[in-house]
Amino acid sequence: MADRKVPLSRERIVAAAIDVADADGLGALSMARLAERLGSGTMSLYRHIANKDELVVFMLSTASGPPPTPVAGTDWRAALNDWACGLWDVYHRHSWILAASAGGPPADPGQLAWLDAGLATLSGTGMGERDKLAAVLAVLHFVRGAAALAIEAPVEGPDYPGLLRSVIDPTRFPALASALDAGAFDDGDESHVGEFRSGLDQLLDGISLKA
Repeated sequence: MADRKVPLSRERIVAAAIDVADADGLGALSMARLAERLGSGTMSLYRHIANKDELVVFMLSTASGPPPTPVAGTDWRAALNDWACGLWDVYHRHSWILAASAGGPPADPGQLAWLDAGLATLSGTGMGERDKLAAVLAVLHFVRGAAALAIEAPVEGPDYPGLLRSVIDPTRFPALASALDAGAFDDGDESHVGEFRSGLDQLLDGISLKA
């Protein structure tokens, strides 16, 4: 339990809420649990935070941290790659962000800073503003999806490649059979990272046709 002598502040509340969400998920976060963690009364939190929805907005803005700053002379592709890898790291440090930010466009200062930085990586290209936004959002959605698959993959569970081998008829699903034989469905942390980097490279290849 926190020291009651330490003044309550929005920053302390948000930091404690992020710790709870990191440890147990966003569903485990409640104002009552947060108050207990901070050694305060539940109603005291409302002097600094209007409600849980506002708290989550502050959490999103804080937990994402600052976006990477491109090194001078870095080309757009390397800068956008670093931006995407930075997002991948954010989602793995704070996986609850995936659920908290689902279903809506970036709106809090932290996420807007990341969107702005993503768009800035393409500022030296000949792309129009709509194409820049479309490209950055495509990368954003790819990173979100790849991170979600990697994070939610069970540590132990059914042998998915083995299951596929038992049900796939190569004459009916030749492309799937070929991917399976090549080990494309083999799991593991390294394969998740490799699939992410491979997919990101292919996406950047496509954007380069517009840049």
